[in-house]
Amino acid sequence: VLDPQYGMYAWPCAVVLAQYVWFHGRALPGRRVLEIGAGVSLPGIVAAKCGAQVTLSDSEELPQCLDICQKSCLMNSLPHVPVIGITWGRISPELLSLAPVDIILGSDVFFDPKDFEDILTTIYFLLDKNPHAQFWTTYQVRSADWSIEALLHKWNLKSTHIPLHSFSADKEHLASSSLPGRHTIEMMIISLARSDGT
Repeated sequence: VLDPQYGMYAWPCAVVLAQYVWFHGRALPGRRVLEIGAGVSLPGIVAAKCGAQVTLSDSEELPQCLDICQKSCLMNSLPHVPVIGITWGRISPELLSLAPVDIILGSDVFFDPKDFEDILTTIYFLLDKNPHAQFWTTYQVRSADWSIEALLHKWNLKSTHIPLHSFSADKEHLASSSLPGRHTIEMMIISLARSDGT
């Protein structure tokens, strides 16, 4: 899609992450969830429908994406879900005043390598404030040369690969959506590493 506003579309990774959220839906009531880079907010909307206390966020520099988040909430009868501007890599008043979180969602946020460190800086900040929290993320494999391993080590974070078959997401069609298609999509959970690096 040759449009600079990537947040205006539902991408294949969003469907896979929404499937993971749905698969774990019984554990979500009362959990505090933040979706970053939310755009159309499919995973966050599913989390809210499962009973989580959801906050949606996208870049404060992209008001169109924040509008899309709000429209998604209204279309899904969730008018009270807060939508805030959080720009990756920037410690803003919105980020500093954010309520505690249990789960951070991010679908296809690892899209452009120039943003990888800014994303992980923001994730580290959130996990440092909420050491029990986890970052659930899906990404599309676009280049074998792209990796976040060195950045995870730098920011004292660890990742756990989640096989798609473990939550019935290893199919070309999910929940009547053909978006996953033949794209190579991966899922991982990022959390703080212990002091010994594990």
